[in-house]
Formats: sequence, C-alpha cells, structure tokens
Amino acid sequence: MRNVLFIMADQLRHDHMGCAGHPFLRTPNLDALAARGTRFTNAFVQSGICGPSRMSYYTGRYVSSHGATHNRVPLSVGEVTLGWHLRESGRALTLAGKTHVVPDRRGMARLHADGADELAVLLREGWFQLVDRHDGHHAEPNSAYANWLREKGYDSADPWSDFVISVTDENGATQSGWHMRNARHPARIKAEHSETAYTTDKAIGFIEGQGAKPWVLHLSYVKPHWPYIAPAPYHAMYSANECMPVSRHPAERGAHPVQAAFMDEEVAQSFQRDDCIETVRPAYQGLISELDHHLGRVWETLTRLDLWKDTLVIFCADHGDYLGDHWLGEKELFHDCIQKVPLILVDPQATRRGDDDRLVQAIDVVPTILDALGLAPAPHLVEGRSLLALTRGEPAQAWRDVAFSELDWTFRGARLRMGIPVGHHHAWMVRTADWKYVHWSTGMPPQLFDLRADREEFFDLGQSPEHEAVRAAMKERLLAWFASLKRRTTITWEEAEAGTDSYKKAGVFYGQW
Repeated sequence: MRNVLFIMADQLRHDHMGCAGHPFLRTPNLDALAARGTRFTNAFVQSGICGPSRMSYYTGRYVSSHGATHNRVPLSVGEVTLGWHLRESGRALTLAGKTHVVPDRRGMARLHADGADELAVLLREGWFQLVDRHDGHHAEPNSAYANWLREKGYDSADPWSDFVISVTDENGATQSGWHMRNARHPARIKAEHSETAYTTDKAIGFIEGQGAKPWVLHLSYVKPHWPYIAPAPYHAMYSANECMPVSRHPAERGAHPVQAAFMDEEVAQSFQRDDCIETVRPAYQGLISELDHHLGRVWETLTRLDLWKDTLVIFCADHGDYLGDHWLGEKELFHDCIQKVPLILVDPQATRRGDDDRLVQAIDVVPTILDALGLAPAPHLVEGRSLLALTRGEPAQAWRDVAFSELDWTFRGARLRMGIPVGHHHAWMVRTADWKYVHWSTGMPPQLFDLRADREEFFDLGQSPEHEAVRAAMKERLLAWFASLKRRTTITWEEAEAGTDSYKKAGVFYGQW
C-alpha cells in the first residue's frame, strides 16, 4: 500500500447515512464508498467526547492508557501517536482539518522542547505535519481559514463568528448561530466558502501536489458538529418530517442520578423542546449532505489520479450526537447514538467487501494503517487490532466480542450540582451484542441494558435483583480488561523477552549459595 486517506467527521451519528438505512438522508458518496469497501456496522469509540476519542484514534490506545480523558486534558508528551510511528519509517502524517490535540506544555517545558524548532512544533501538534489546521467550534481570528475568508470579502476581525456561524433571518437581520433557533436560516457565507468546502480544497490540493510520492493524510472535518449552521442550499434541504423520530421514553426520567443530572444541562433542556428538535435535526442533516457532496470531490480526485488501486481509505467519526434522544443533547454518555459510529474501510487488497457486523473499535485504526503500510505493529503500545484480517479473510485469532468506552465528566456542571469533588467523576462501559453495563465511580449505582429486548436503551436494569448475575459477570469483564491495559510502554516486547532471566549475563549473581 502506498497511500492512506484517513477521514474523520465530527459528531456524525452511525445511523445518519443512506447506506445505514436512514429513510430520507441522501449521502450518495458515502454510500458509494461503502459499496466499494467494507462498512463495519458495529464500530465503537473509546469515549463519547471529541478529545479523548480522537486521542484513542491517534494512538491506538484506550483512554485509561493514554490519559487524555477530556477535551481540556493534553495528551502526554510521552505518548506515541500514529505520526511518530510513521516518522520512524521515514514517512509523515499530514493534516487537513481538526485534531483537538492540546499540547502538553508542562511536559514539553520539562524536556526543554517548548521552543520554535521543528521538534517543538511536531510535539505541539501530536506529530501531525500541517497542510492546514482548523478545529472550528470557537473563534480562531488569526487562523489561515480566517485570513482566507477575509481575502474572499468577509471583512471582520472574527469572520467565523460574524459570517460562518451567523445567519440572515427572514427580516434580513443578522442573528447568531449559537442560538439553535436560528439553524433554519442560511449561513452568511457562500457554500464554497464553508468550513467543509475549505478543508476539502486543502486536502485535494495536497493530494494533487504529491505526484508519485507516497503520502498519509488525515482529512478531518469539523461538521456536522454544532453550531448547526449550514450555508444555502443545505440549510433548507430537509424538513422536520424528513428526520427520524426522536428516541426517548418517560421511564428514563430519574432512572439514574447522573443521567438525570445530564438531563438538567442547558443543552438537554433545549433538546427536550419539540421546536428545537424540529429546527436542528433538518440542519444537521443538511450539514451531512454538504459533507457528502465534498467527499464526492475527493473521490473524483482519487479517480482522476488513479489512486484507488493503492490507497487505503478509512472513513469514521469521533462520536455521535443525541439530538434530543434520551431527553439529552450533545454527547458524552454511553447510549449507542453516541458510542456507535460510522466506519468504512476501503482496502484495495480486500477479498471480502460489504457490511461486516463484527465488533470493531476506534483503536483499531492505528494498527490497520501500520499493517497496510507494512510497518512494525508496536504491540507493547497499541491496544487495537488490524482490520485487514477481516477484509482479507486471513486466518486470525477469534475476533473480540466486547467493546469498552470511558467517561471523565469533570468539566460538566452536573458534577457541581451533584456535589461531587474533582477526582470522583469517572465511568466505564462494557458492551457486548446482548448487554451494556456501565460502572460509575463515587458509589453511584451501575447501569445495565438488555440490548436484545431493549434496543433503544430505555429501561435501566442496573438495580434489578433478577439481573444481579449479569451485572457481576459484566463487572468481571471490566476488571479483566482494566488489568490487561498496556502500561509498560518504554520497552518493546522483544526487549522484555531478551531481558528475561538474563541477570547472570550482566554479571549479577544474586542468590547463589
């Protein structure tokens, strides 16, 4: 394999694609990608939050192993990312779009690696080399995208806030996209100047400029993440009756103290309004159709340059979006609409294609890329498994039947309202085909869902006497997983093997009589 195109959408639900069965959403280019490769129908992230989820994608390691548990928590300077694996083989990992990487400034300062040299720049960016970085979600007035917008005539000190996420209402007045009620109006930019269009332009320019050189590109979109503001015509592409019905049940109200506290968050309160759901869901779908349109431009580039034959293509998302399901908004908790994500893999050497319902995880992306490029698998670090054994029909050990995810809800107002101190705000999910178990710290009751009988996850069996044995078995699986995490990362397995029972070779003779 010569090239890798690793594409990620932000906050894209697994069920919001035509190929996933959405009855109204039109995604012809994603559908075409799925038809060309393998769509994994049971793919799960390792956290329902952007930052930790992405760090698991970029390291191939669980959140408890890499330690970047929330958006505001830097990945340790000592963690090994995909970019470093590639650099060891003489390759580079390039970026067009978002990463959510936060530099470990304390760690860099400790190593005197906090200057302006190449090493410091790479450490700040998690070993990504930038084609362009645009994280979105807040003003970046000095970014390349902001400067480009000004060149296009959007005259503002903050064109993202004033144009990209602002709208023109029916009276011709400018309104802020931070108010979700305005999502029914078009953004104040042309469609060709949107974040999605800009990032696609940068990616295509990079691909076209590589010539015969092999490349690895992370194309990472900020949409359909909030603010849910789409440019015309995408803002009005769908109506409320072309959206799937909201999935919620009165039994969920007050069933678990943490979930109840999340229902009291402002975003959840907004999404408990029918008018909010009927306004935001169509706009969210419009943003997905916009994303799909620009992915079609990428597919055309790969076709024109004859790159499909030797390019591994991965499409995924960092998590989903509640959009009012379960009386919630945003993300974070453990329902499938958050934890289950799209994952499509186009492997030019695949012997089997189509839908695959085996359970895969975000941490499988790094080992899949290393495998495709013929690079060292680094089993002392990487906790995922290469998916090429599934696409190529190779003999493999029995595939996994369980997924794990984690939550650090330190920064949520719910923690303060519940009076929970810092350091006591963690939860872990164990999910099989039949059951989902959630263990909460601080003595909170566990949660348990029977996924066969209750696919919508409405009825919490976490305190049901009849299910005590199931909870015990799932908790045991959680403990076994936690005990197996790879904490010794500074030597390889081969080095450990070579050093086993070798003290006499080093001139050490303790214990002799």
